Amino acid sequence: MPDRLITHLRHVDLAVPDHAKQLAFYTGVWGLKPEHTDIGLTFLAAEGSPEQYVVRLRESDDKRIDLIAFGAASRADVDTLAGDLARDGVRLVTEPGDLRTPGGGYGFRFFDNEGRTVEISADVAVREHRTIEEGESIPVRLSHVVINSADPEGTRAFYERHLSFALSDTLMHPRMGEMMWFMRINAWHHSLAIARGPHPSLHHASFELRGLDEYMRGTGRVLRAGVEKIWGPGRHLAGNNTFSYFLDPSGNTMEYTTELETLDEDTWHPHVYDFSKPEVSDQWGTANAMNEFVAQRSFNDPDRGLFVAPPV
Repeated sequence: MPDRLITHLRHVDLAVPDHAKQLAFYTGVWGLKPEHTDIGLTFLAAEGSPEQYVVRLRESDDKRIDLIAFGAASRADVDTLAGDLARDGVRLVTEPGDLRTPGGGYGFRFFDNEGRTVEISADVAVREHRTIEEGESIPVRLSHVVINSADPEGTRAFYERHLSFALSDTLMHPRMGEMMWFMRINAWHHSLAIARGPHPSLHHASFELRGLDEYMRGTGRVLRAGVEKIWGPGRHLAGNNTFSYFLDPSGNTMEYTTELETLDEDTWHPHVYDFSKPEVSDQWGTANAMNEFVAQRSFNDPDRGLFVAPPV
């Protein structure tokens, strides 16, 4: 098993131009719960997750990924990671210290190779959560985050070298070459994936539902609410997880998923899948075809916050 100090994905923080409209979507349609709210700032929890929140919304003129946050096992591990990154010339946004966000904890922030702000934290208080019951079509947890990168090979190398991410699988196209890399920090097939894109931006954030029935019920609920569906429902080959992709009011792609594969890290060997084969994109054959329209919608707007730390 790889030697790594990061344990899991905590949350993704988004700056959006219309906080009220986004909040109505994520609470009234998507199924998240507002736990901590201030003017233009909301922390949204998943009912089944011990994390204090899985999405943070901040109102801003600049649409951006404010932050991608990962957990570490201890304060000592946080200090070790911060020291290693600084010695390697990675630009720290904050030094390790006590966090002022819900749940407290101890952490620090830094810029990745393309300027996204990343946080590593430990000792965050566990949120009181519950088991999601049969038939409840609300998110259990934040499953993974996928980012678009103008330099995906460099971005993959950054996360492998500095944070000990491991490659699970790769998607390629006969004409375009390698296009997406699925990266893990634990036994889940991926917590982060990197897509080749025209600019750095959010590709999508994915939320795990309880099971297949809940996943389909959730997909149907979002469709009935009139939310624009981009792709799905279907089941990917890489990761073996289900997918339904929708656009939130700010044009960010959000996914419902379930049954993401867990791996034996000691024996796993990465595959290279040709996604021009329909069964790679969707094993079931139930989703609309992956085409240029679908791909372009997931390019998203260029991230306007690169190498600029969020104010909160």
